[in-house]
Amino acid sequence: MSDELTPPRLRNDCFAMPQGVSWVPVEEALERLRGVLNPVVATETVATAKAAGRVLATDAVARRANPPAPNSAVDGYGFAHTSTGEGVQRLPLVSGRAAAGQPFAGAVPPGHAVRILTGAILPDGVDTVVLEEDCATDGATLAFDGPVRHGANTRNAGEDVTAGARALPAGRRLTPADLALLSALGVATVEVYRPLRVAVLSTGDEIVGDPAQSAAPHQIFDANRPMLLALAAAWGCVPVDLGHANDSPDLIAARLDRGAAEADVILTSGGASAGDEDHVSALLGRHGQLSCWRIAMKPGRPLALALWKGVPVFGLPGNPVAAFVCALIFARPALDAMSGAGWSAPLAFTVPAAFSKRKKAGRREYLRARLNAEGRAEVFASEGSGRISGLSWATGLVELPDGAAEFAPGHAVRYLPFAGFGL
Repeated sequence: MSDELTPPRLRNDCFAMPQGVSWVPVEEALERLRGVLNPVVATETVATAKAAGRVLATDAVARRANPPAPNSAVDGYGFAHTSTGEGVQRLPLVSGRAAAGQPFAGAVPPGHAVRILTGAILPDGVDTVVLEEDCATDGATLAFDGPVRHGANTRNAGEDVTAGARALPAGRRLTPADLALLSALGVATVEVYRPLRVAVLSTGDEIVGDPAQSAAPHQIFDANRPMLLALAAAWGCVPVDLGHANDSPDLIAARLDRGAAEADVILTSGGASAGDEDHVSALLGRHGQLSCWRIAMKPGRPLALALWKGVPVFGLPGNPVAAFVCALIFARPALDAMSGAGWSAPLAFTVPAAFSKRKKAGRREYLRARLNAEGRAEVFASEGSGRISGLSWATGLVELPDGAAEFAPGHAVRYLPFAGFGL
């Protein structure tokens, strides 16, 4: 049934910017993307136990309550609250006990108590439980100090989730904890989106695709492709490796054709600007619906957005640091939106700076950063976007505002941990 459903496609002109727009502020670019993207994958039904990391296509509804019946929250003794009062209480014990999976047979008469264990259903005649450590018994009589609060140490049926209630909303990416909840509620299967397939292509004559090969002084090893493939996998997508293509329009077109046939989204790195060797942009401009967004951000700036045979293409910068930052800020929320998980804003904290910096107006800046032992944000020693080691050193980004600003140690800054990007 679900395999026959085709999700809505993106419009051919969805990435077009208004006439006269040159530099695009980060927030405006994000809002434009958010407004044009929608799920591009079909749905399927899978077993709940195998649905970790999948995105719910419909609300998950509780088939039964949790807990399904009133039960004891502790090991102790149960009785009717009306049988007790203030001072020392002495109640005769009935024969038998109530345990999880072994309910007590029959009812507990008024004025009597029963041995009960954690998770056991409350027998008829029991609405209150006293903790074992607060009791004395000789096996025939129970003694404890009153008064005891009505309903003490008990759980009501459905106090967590009631039967028929929405347990989890559509768009939720399921976690191991979610699987526990759904299983407890009797939800055996869930309708989810098919995982988004993300193809990754690196381009450039200067690139050597395999680090096991030798490289001439004018060549560099491909750092972007393994990074972007790993990011796609970390975000719950199925990575599709399109390899590396030299600066040949025919070769790049063939790889894009393969990506359009095998994936839902294509990420490219390199060739996304407007130089003589920027074949990706030129090719997308001739044969796809290309819009080159000049983002007012550092590092980054060029972001080519296009459709190639109906499949969205995100042309990221060739510089690994810029490609990484653009992937986190733009590709991650876009992939979430197209996967059915909805638009995701990065997790951010306000923390004291452990650095000094003066910035000019005009661009939003992202600094590789990490928190020190005092919870202050340190930034990498060099802002050079060629320093890939800073990505490994960092545990997040410091986001500096678009306008001119000056920061000194102790000033409040916005810190975006990599963990908030699902890494």
